[in-house]
Amino acid sequence: MIGELILPDLLIEHIGTDQKDFTVKASRAQPVKSSLGLIIFGFTWLAFTSIFVVAFLGPIFAGKEVHFTANDVPTVAGPGNLKPIILPAIFIGVFVLIGILVLGFGLYSMFKQGGYFVGTPLRLIHFRNGVIRSIDWEQFSGDIEMKGRPQKGDLTLGMRTGRMVSRKNGPDRYVPDVLYISGIDEVGKIERICRQRIKENDPTPTNAV
Repeated sequence: MIGELILPDLLIEHIGTDQKDFTVKASRAQPVKSSLGLIIFGFTWLAFTSIFVVAFLGPIFAGKEVHFTANDVPTVAGPGNLKPIILPAIFIGVFVLIGILVLGFGLYSMFKQGGYFVGTPLRLIHFRNGVIRSIDWEQFSGDIEMKGRPQKGDLTLGMRTGRMVSRKNGPDRYVPDVLYISGIDEVGKIERICRQRIKENDPTPTNAV
């Protein structure tokens, strides 16, 4: 068995007498690339909105007036006349909040622990923060992506479930759900075990020859 770890008592109780193919502890909840995408987008969004913050609110904070056009009417706002700037400030604040939330979620996902994964002949068990998720191997499609080196890397397991995503300039596209097992040792061996178990538990009937 790969990865002999000391497992939480609740997880041991849930596994019961099932044979363990592997036990691993994921260092992250998802691949670094996914988190970096959110972090970069959040920084870019905040950098863009900061232009409007400086242009509209900077002079107010400095005790000066700001001149802008509202409904094609020249408008002046200042420390003694904040009413004209309230609506633009709320609008800008919403965009700033979006950037902060995206950036915060990206940073959170970067350091979020992935929990324990236990593979058995019939199911894959995930345990994190006291919550156990048990997924039969037949629920996976067999689409497996491995990144990194065989000794250390990430696994992405495609599932048979998913959702339809609408596209602006094209037909709707089906996007399958995925399960991440990120930052684990012996990822090459575990990938082979997962692929074998998925194949053994494939519910698709084979055609008789």
